[in-house]
Amino acid sequence: MNKLAQLREMTTVVADTGDIESIRQYAPVDATTNPSLLLKAAVQERYRHLVEAAVAKATSTAGDTVSRTLDQLAVDFGVEILDIVPGRVSTEVDARLSFDTEGTVKKAEELISLYEEAGISRERVLIKIASTWEGIRAARILEKRGIHCNLTLLFSFAQAVACADAGVTLISPFVGRILDWYKKHEGVDGYPAPEDPGVLSVTRIYNYYKQHGYPTVVMGASFRNTGEILELAGCDLLTISPDLMRQLEDDDGDVIRKLDPAAGLGESRVDIDEAGFRWMLNEDAMATEKLADGIRSFTRDTEKLEALVSEISAPRRAAAG
Repeated sequence: MNKLAQLREMTTVVADTGDIESIRQYAPVDATTNPSLLLKAAVQERYRHLVEAAVAKATSTAGDTVSRTLDQLAVDFGVEILDIVPGRVSTEVDARLSFDTEGTVKKAEELISLYEEAGISRERVLIKIASTWEGIRAARILEKRGIHCNLTLLFSFAQAVACADAGVTLISPFVGRILDWYKKHEGVDGYPAPEDPGVLSVTRIYNYYKQHGYPTVVMGASFRNTGEILELAGCDLLTISPDLMRQLEDDDGDVIRKLDPAAGLGESRVDIDEAGFRWMLNEDAMATEKLADGIRSFTRDTEKLEALVSEISAPRRAAAG
């Protein structure tokens, strides 16, 4: 078997893309999107009909047309994806709500309502939220209301501990972005896969969760190369871009399981409150910088999506006026 097939025997493979045709090609169990991936898909001509349909739905009611259109577009892509994958799709809350617990809860409930109006059960949707303290508090509230969450932009052990304590369904630690930071700040071209800082971070979190019996599952994300992926073989889930899935599919070498739920490291359980969380995050320069950078990046792409939507909806609004 090729490496992708072998990996699927020990890890749930998730498609890290908004490209529906790529998802159809690689047939993952789940799929995850974010504003950057949605923007990449939305500007393609073959998905123009989804953008125009979202505009039409959003302009049929009063209110903030652009905001409603973005929500509708994210859900419409999600519905299309769920017609292909048997599992779940992750849909992201606006990154500009990353420090607004109440706003995040409200937006998540609106997204779930749109999915349910489209005939999709909330059990098939994960709401993606940035792993700020406010985002984690919002996830705690949402999980108690039966809305499952995927905590993203996660770069540190402190974030992972707080997410588990909040009872979130899933976390997405970003392997490749951690690697990017260390390469830049240590002035190196790379690391052997077993020493990759992102791989080591996810391995520690995975072992900690399994050792202490947390039900929160770990989904490694944001990979830069197949070596990182293979070092995390056995992780609960791995979300992989189509390009890296293609590389794994073209390789017939053996895949060895690296993570095992029985292989805890003996790390003591950590209790963390808001002050402890903020201090631990502050002491981790990499996590602090990458979290802020990720929020800014997703915000910029959301603003580009808004501009695209405004351009398409302008003639419709003019005609209505």
